[in-house]
Amino acid sequence: MASHSANLWVLLGLGLAGIIIMTKKLKKAIREDFGAFIEKLQLLPPPQPAPPKAPHPLTGLTFAVSDLFDIEGYVTGFGQPDWARTHEVASRTCPVVLTLVEGGATCVGKTVVDELAYSINGENKHYGAPTNPAAHARISGGSSSGAAVAVAANLVDFSLGVDTVGGVRVPSAYCGTIGFRSSYGAVSHAGIIPLSTSLDAVGWCAKDPNILRRVGHILLQLPFAPQRNPRQIFIADDCFQLSRIPRDRVVEVVIKSTEKLFGRQVLKHESLESYFNSKVPSLKEFQGKKANGEIRTSSMRLLANVMQFIRRHEFQLNHGEWINSVKPALDPAISTEIQEKIELTDTEIENCKAIRNDMRLALNSLLKDDGILVIPTTAYLPPKLGSKEIMSEDYQNSTYSLLSIASISGCCQVTVPLGYHDKCPISVSFIVRQGGDRFLLDTVQTMYPSLQEQADLLAKGKVSSNRTVSQEQSAEIAKEKGNQAFKEKQWQKAIGFYSEAIKLNGNNATYYSNRAAAYLELGSFLQAEADCTKAINLDKKNVKSYLRRGTAREMLGYYKEAIEDFRYALVLEPTNKRASLSAERLRKVFQ
Repeated sequence: MASHSANLWVLLGLGLAGIIIMTKKLKKAIREDFGAFIEKLQLLPPPQPAPPKAPHPLTGLTFAVSDLFDIEGYVTGFGQPDWARTHEVASRTCPVVLTLVEGGATCVGKTVVDELAYSINGENKHYGAPTNPAAHARISGGSSSGAAVAVAANLVDFSLGVDTVGGVRVPSAYCGTIGFRSSYGAVSHAGIIPLSTSLDAVGWCAKDPNILRRVGHILLQLPFAPQRNPRQIFIADDCFQLSRIPRDRVVEVVIKSTEKLFGRQVLKHESLESYFNSKVPSLKEFQGKKANGEIRTSSMRLLANVMQFIRRHEFQLNHGEWINSVKPALDPAISTEIQEKIELTDTEIENCKAIRNDMRLALNSLLKDDGILVIPTTAYLPPKLGSKEIMSEDYQNSTYSLLSIASISGCCQVTVPLGYHDKCPISVSFIVRQGGDRFLLDTVQTMYPSLQEQADLLAKGKVSSNRTVSQEQSAEIAKEKGNQAFKEKQWQKAIGFYSEAIKLNGNNATYYSNRAAAYLELGSFLQAEADCTKAINLDKKNVKSYLRRGTAREMLGYYKEAIEDFRYALVLEPTNKRASLSAERLRKVFQ
């Protein structure tokens, strides 16, 4: 009996040992490629030319391609098993991949993309979510998720993807790599599955700016030319207001790096909202279907909507017939959007074309040949795996607003990592005019060491000063919490946070004005009027405070005073439609 028990324990021990060994092997296998690859292969470069000819420019480099690029003898899978099942193997390798191989690089595999490359999340229910090497509990971003993961995990030197609405920029930002979206039409799309014909751009990512530049010179077929420094670097202040990442961790890094390399006179500040309102008149004319039935008054939000409409419309033109005939098992998260029929009228299509042309002209006019626009790549840190945050309206709106600038205009954009915040990668993006790819690649190579140096210095300085956060900083934190509560329609909670900010810094007009907005939502008009008056006393040019006080006074029956507030708002901002309509309405009724 004792012998039988001993044998049983031996068997149990061996079984547990086997399970532990298998688990370790499985974990090791996952760690080795981070789930980045869908298929391993090898395309070898041609032999090196004999001396005295120079070796191939990409000799010794390895790369991977998203599963959107044709490679002879392999099915291009499009992140969807039903697509792979219903399509033949490619009869030839796409020119982009051939160019890189002939340039001396070795292609080692195809990487995972989001299903039908239609998401920016990096989660594919059929092939799994590649593990983000920079933050394992966070999403890697998409659609070219595996491409960025392969680079971040040092599995390849660079990788290729397609950027339609952020497919290369987002995963690069979330995984901490440098990601480049080329100018629309700058790189051939032959042999690549089309997503949205007028938005698609070939992109690539790398960890080394020199490799990024070398790859760009090969793909763009750039002849030698002297390098130019930027003459103007525009900080898009309102874009950074959309970001949940601390402004100083990004903007201050760019400012200090620019001052060190090019001098402070190069720096400019710009409000893109105001600029686009004046330079892109076709935005006002676009009357397409609005998301959730809501009309966006913001030009940035409207740009995001236009981009989404174009993508959906052109995706259906390219692949709607296949979806309707095969009826693939799509992820519910994207099936509704993909299958919802969008039929843009001829007028709306012409409006979209006009917006694209106007955007291109507007950015060309602002940036010229040697200007750079600085914006956040994304509005959020990479969300946690399985988080509902990625489906929230604010995440979608703010992220797509930022991504739409380059996608709609056709400009080139690069995302540059700037270290970590809350143990997650953070980044900044540079945009230059369409066709300025060489200038952007050269500038990134020049600025990259300085940007990393400043990011490190700021991070170390922030750690040492965390214990002595100033009252002004604490007030800003409380205000941001109030803004978030306001967006979530938690008016009383927002008032509490704004009141906390006012206690810490009572000389900031914005805090009073924001609290007044929350009071208005609760119908507390006397409190709203008092806060607006305080804000105006602190800042005579605070247009929002005049508008909000005018609204409060109108509700209190002080019509003459309300009209005066609306009229003064018009003096400060003559094109403000809300002030104009309110003043005219009250004038007709009460005068």
